[in-house]
Amino acid sequence: MSQDLKITDLTAYATSFPLPKDGNVRLGIGRAVKKDAVVVKVTTAGGLVGWGESHHARAPSTIAKLVETTLKMLVVGEDASDVQGIWKKIYTKQLASHGLGAGTAMAMSGIDMALWDIRGKATGWPLYKLLGGRSKPVAAYAGGISLGFQDPAELVEEARVHLAAGYKAVKLRLGDNPGNDIARVAAIRKAFGPELAILTDANIGYSVADAREVMPALDEHRVAWLEEPFPAHDYRSYREAKAFGRVPLAAGENHYTRFEFSRLIDEGMVTILQPDLSKTGGVTEFMKIAAMASAHKLPVHPHTSMTGLNMAASIHVLAALDDPGYFEGDVSRNNLFRDVMVSTPYRVDAQGFVHPLEGPGLGLEVDEDFLIKHPVIEGPSYV
Repeated sequence: MSQDLKITDLTAYATSFPLPKDGNVRLGIGRAVKKDAVVVKVTTAGGLVGWGESHHARAPSTIAKLVETTLKMLVVGEDASDVQGIWKKIYTKQLASHGLGAGTAMAMSGIDMALWDIRGKATGWPLYKLLGGRSKPVAAYAGGISLGFQDPAELVEEARVHLAAGYKAVKLRLGDNPGNDIARVAAIRKAFGPELAILTDANIGYSVADAREVMPALDEHRVAWLEEPFPAHDYRSYREAKAFGRVPLAAGENHYTRFEFSRLIDEGMVTILQPDLSKTGGVTEFMKIAAMASAHKLPVHPHTSMTGLNMAASIHVLAALDDPGYFEGDVSRNNLFRDVMVSTPYRVDAQGFVHPLEGPGLGLEVDEDFLIKHPVIEGPSYV
């Protein structure tokens, strides 16, 4: 196969599938009724194809349209190996001046991930090796759209399944109300003892008063972090809540590019950083954010998006860091984007670790027929 890496085509698939009524999860942002994704395909003149994931932004048709129109016009004809140059071109022409802001960051993230996939396929190297890393175990926690608002006894049984699969850490969903949230955390700690790492995510469901009530109890139960109690832009509430307890505040899945993370770091109220490869600007930007975090001795635990593409890429970048944080394992019961659309993105071993895939690039095969057979379902993802 020729190594002509000139980009000749760019396609974005907006794709969805419904969730069964008896198998969806209720969180602080509502009840999940479907899963959406935007999958990006980049093709080169030499025949290499790269795949990436752009976060759907709960408007998958919009993100896919942006990829296939404005950004396609900026990217086609460029050298796929020039990830820095293409990133800068999109940033300069679209994101930095009168662009769509977060929408452009998400759209360009999938393109960037696909370009790194092509680089790996062109060299025969897995992504982690291209980034200067090595194959090493990465600690994982049981996350994704799971462990939601339910009776504490039922929550314990769900968590027990994930621990039996190998996980040594779980992330619980808060944002219901302070009393119920504290009861669920207490039930998990009582059931599994001090060795289990408990993480929590409020999905922006808290007021400042809620955080003031909950955070001392999270300290009591040795919770490792409280994720997104407030919307990403509500810096004042994060600053105020930092004084309510010792539990670290986490955020970043809804922050875009190194420039927004620079403010998070400088303000000092969030000490757990969670950039999402499908949102913040792709692999290229994630590595810059991770370097910035390292200079401040702050841990990076990437947020995982919908498909196996993001999952596999997240493990690769963690394996390339000198002090990797957790990988967010997706333990949701119904995810065709993880189990059908792609080959297996990861496995959790008995010690709770995952390893990066060894194939070139992301190391995944993508079923394009699946994407064609699962067109986007318009409407909200949560109700």
